[in-house]
Amino acid sequence: MRVLIVEDNRDLALSVKKGLEQENISVDLAYDGESGEEKAFVNSYDGIFLDLNLPKKDGLEVLQSLRSEKIESPVIIITARDEIEERAKGLDFGADDYLVKPFELLELKARLRAVVRRYHGRSLPQISVGDLTVDPVCRRVSYQEKELLLKPKEFDILLCIAQRHPAVVSSEEIAEHVYDEDFDPFSSVLRVHLARLKKKLAEAANKEILKTIRAKGYQLCD
Repeated sequence: MRVLIVEDNRDLALSVKKGLEQENISVDLAYDGESGEEKAFVNSYDGIFLDLNLPKKDGLEVLQSLRSEKIESPVIIITARDEIEERAKGLDFGADDYLVKPFELLELKARLRAVVRRYHGRSLPQISVGDLTVDPVCRRVSYQEKELLLKPKEFDILLCIAQRHPAVVSSEEIAEHVYDEDFDPFSSVLRVHLARLKKKLAEAANKEILKTIRAKGYQLCD
């Protein structure tokens, strides 16, 4: 999963970034509305945490701009306790949820997982594709109820593809959701992770269940 935090309190933003990265979530930061808006236009995010009182461009303006340009990434507004009217406007303008400062990192993670599930049209945390089950909360993968041991990035790649099943997911889309903005798109890292993941899944299922669709990307099979 890859998220954007738009928050001018650098200590808070860095603290949240550190907490999310411990869950193997890739995090980009922006400290003002203009740079946050620019990053949201350029990159594809699974979730955006958006403060309302931002320098250069107000959070509500950023939200309106994103939605007017059909940027559909889930947005969680970060507000102060006394900003009830602004919070309501944010929901009316297309935000998916809100968090009131001060908040606990545990709640932030739970709300992020919830809006991502809704965005992908799911109500339950677990994702099942045939006999394969992916649990984003526990970061656990099993095939026919037998657990598979995956490395963190292998899990992230599988989750990205499973969330979009039965769609074919391109390597570019996987990279956008699994790595942060410092990732080198010309490196072989993603190809290596995908090759290892495909091998582990094939060994567990005794058949190929993560297929390469030539010139298009990757797809999980039921």
